[in-house]
Amino acid sequence: MTPKPSTPEPYVAGFACLVGRPNAGKSTLTNALVGDKVAITSAKPQTTRHTIRGIVSRPVSQLILVDTPGLHKARTLLGERLNDLVRATLLDVDVVGFCMPADQRIGPGDRFIAAELSELMAAKKLPIIAIATKSDLVDKKRLAEHLIAIDQLADWAAIVPCSARRGDQVDDVLKVLTSYLPEAPGPLYPEDVLTDEESDTRIAELVREAALEGVRDELPHSLAVVVEEITPREDQPAGRPMLDVRVDIFVERDSQKAIVIGRGGARLREVGTTARAGIEALLGERVYLHLRVKVAKDWQRDPKQLQRLGF
Repeated sequence: MTPKPSTPEPYVAGFACLVGRPNAGKSTLTNALVGDKVAITSAKPQTTRHTIRGIVSRPVSQLILVDTPGLHKARTLLGERLNDLVRATLLDVDVVGFCMPADQRIGPGDRFIAAELSELMAAKKLPIIAIATKSDLVDKKRLAEHLIAIDQLADWAAIVPCSARRGDQVDDVLKVLTSYLPEAPGPLYPEDVLTDEESDTRIAELVREAALEGVRDELPHSLAVVVEEITPREDQPAGRPMLDVRVDIFVERDSQKAIVIGRGGARLREVGTTARAGIEALLGERVYLHLRVKVAKDWQRDPKQLQRLGF
């Protein structure tokens, strides 16, 4: 008896949005799913300022990951605009992943986001996947307690624990998110593209990531980075091109400027060394990085300055 020919698996493609309170592991999970660094990470809250698209291409699927800023109770105009950015993004995706770190108890921030998601998703009936991130930081008993607490928080389409740092069950997260994508005639982006972020944006983010390391808790909110210019350096030896990259780092007060620069400029030199390595890897050329630190007083609350800084 001749076996029936197998039906080819349909191609699916679409968008998934990762949400969660600040420092829930969204950016680290995005990078793990994509297999490359497309989103900056930091232990500081409010690291992500833009919706970064990481693209995961497989033979029968393409998942475009949108890594949003953390939803939070806004205290500044910047915070309100970041929340608006998240809400607008949620209305235009196919599935949502709600990240809740296993090393922290379910708290008011998680309940706030769960309520926001319920309100935003009621009309569209989008599936919401609960993702228990940072599972490597707790033992099995604590992880089980966390999963029970997540289950009691809302009616999820699925619950998946994972450790993006260690790579545990990252493939499971990918499979679950992909299972909710619609059929498509083919990929939405070229299959060799990992992100749709412009080079200037990624360079600014690499500088901000380096500047966030080891600083006080209040500084991350006050720090913005703008790439002013990228130009080829003249009179370089044949076969050894170099780019001049000029970047401005904005803070809100003179005291913050002193923190970023450090004693005798030592802190700023460390930022430059760290960021330059990432920028050279991104651009594939040698880079001379020019960093300037400027004060833009209370820019988080000033609509004109927010617009100038790209918010």
